[in-house]
Order: sequence, then structure tokens, then C-alpha cells
Amino acid sequence: MLSNRQIIAAEGTINTESLNNGGLLQPEQARKFIQQTFETNELGKYIRYETRVSKTGEIDKIGIGRRILRAKTEGQDDGNRTGVNTSRLPYATTAVKANWELTEETIRENIERENLPEIVTNLMATQIGLDKMDLCLNGDVDIDSGNPDYKFLCINDGWVKQLKKGHVIDRKASSGMNIGMFYDTLKAIPNKYNNGNLRWLMSPHRGQEWERHLLEQIIEKGGAVPQGVYTSPASIPIIECPSLGDDTIILTDPKNLIVVHTYDIKIRSTTEGKDAIYNDMRYYTCHFDLDAIIEEIDATAIITNISA
Repeated sequence: MLSNRQIIAAEGTINTESLNNGGLLQPEQARKFIQQTFETNELGKYIRYETRVSKTGEIDKIGIGRRILRAKTEGQDDGNRTGVNTSRLPYATTAVKANWELTEETIRENIERENLPEIVTNLMATQIGLDKMDLCLNGDVDIDSGNPDYKFLCINDGWVKQLKKGHVIDRKASSGMNIGMFYDTLKAIPNKYNNGNLRWLMSPHRGQEWERHLLEQIIEKGGAVPQGVYTSPASIPIIECPSLGDDTIILTDPKNLIVVHTYDIKIRSTTEGKDAIYNDMRYYTCHFDLDAIIEEIDATAIITNISA
């Protein structure tokens, strides 16, 4: 049977004993760490990642025009030329950190002994991934300072806040859910983006409420609902996002949601210093930076204020 240490190594996670240069990860290590943190949740498997050297800059958006075909006339050049449409998407990463600690007694008492710090590092990477997705979705630099999660949410503006500048379907004056709201939201997005890659992003509770709504309709009115409607309203699959509020549903191609990192990722640890000696502790910290941006706001829609 593989030991936990071998399992961790096989999964390609970061081994704290292999770090050098002050804990700065090498480019390949940085890519693995980013991948590891986002694979901890379902949405993280589908969104787009960009890794850059600079903490601020621009990402190229490249496309070509529409309706560029022309009738062909033998032996004649109509002079029509279609260039590449280029535009840039700005980003500005914010530095963040995650701290954790481990007692030497825990290491001594644990069956894994010296392997335990690597196991803890792996667990922390999982939690960092969950927190990053939460921040990328819900961050708001203008949030009220009285919010209990203010110090977390104020770090950066997330996708939900940015999406409210685009196509918004406000359900405040409506009661509950119905199939019409999905079709109304889909209609808000131009047809050119309705290409089979769109997904509904909603919390698990919201997905369950949709299932409950359909079951109640069957009980009250009889008949049956096609099985696919439960998991794919308007023939668009659902991706569950535990960090998303129950009153919100997002419609977009997940690749339209971008997380920008730099290669400047550090995982540092120490068993030295007065506090480490006095408290018999090992201290760890992970430093990195990120920004959450959207490539095409016009290719998104958000349903807000959905009642329970």
C-alpha cells in the first residue's frame, strides 16, 4: 500500500522539503500549485488560468470578424481583406497570504511522523483553492466594513460584482423559480455566444430548489418532466458552486472567467525563532497574488435576488 507521502508525490503536489530559494516556487512548481488549488472544486476545473511575470499588465483578446465570406469571381481580386481583431484585457493582481502552524507534539504523536508537514501543506493547498474560488466569485472592495468577512471579501472585486455591469435578470419582484427565468436569461445573451459552451453556475441549494420546484409541479399538476431538465434547464448543464450565494445564478462559458496569477508564489516554513522555540511550533505561510477578470461581459448574464 502506498504511504500518504507517496500518494502526495504521485499527485504532483508541492513537497515543502524540496523548496529552496527562500520558498519561491520554480515556474513548473508554480503551475502545479495553481492547478492543485483549483482542482479542489468543480468550477475550478473549467475556468481559464493565465500566469504572468508582471503583477499588472494586459491579456490579449484575439478574434476575427463576422460574415467575411465573399462571392468569388474568376481572375479578379475584389481587394477585400479581413484583419485580426485585437483588444486587450487589463489585469492587476493583489498580493495575498495564508498562514498556518503545526505543533511538534502533533508530529511526534502522528503515525506519519516527519511526513505530516507535507500532508498539512497538501490540506492547506486544498483550503487555499476553496478560498480563492470564493474570493474570485464574491470579492468586493466596496463591501461594508461591518460585514463579518470584510477582511476577506475586500481583497479584490470578484466575478459576481463585475457581472452586474452586464446582462442582469432581477427576480426581486418575482416569487421563487420557474422555467421562464432560464429562457429569459438565455435570451439576454447574443446568439453568437450561445454555442454549446454556456453553463449555469449555481449553489447546491439553488440546484436542489430547482429540483424541488419541478417535483412540486408534477405533484400539483400531474404529468412528467424530462429528466434532463433537472440538471440542464434550457438544455444548458448546471455546474454547482458552493461559494455562490443561493439568491444568484450565473450564465456563461466558464472559460470566459479568468484567474490571473504570477509565477511569484512562495511557500515558506520555519522552526526557528523565539515563538517557534517557546511554543514548540512549526510555522508555514504561502504568499501569492491573483486577479479575477472576465473576458467578455456581453457573453454573460446573471440572475439576482432569487427568493427561497
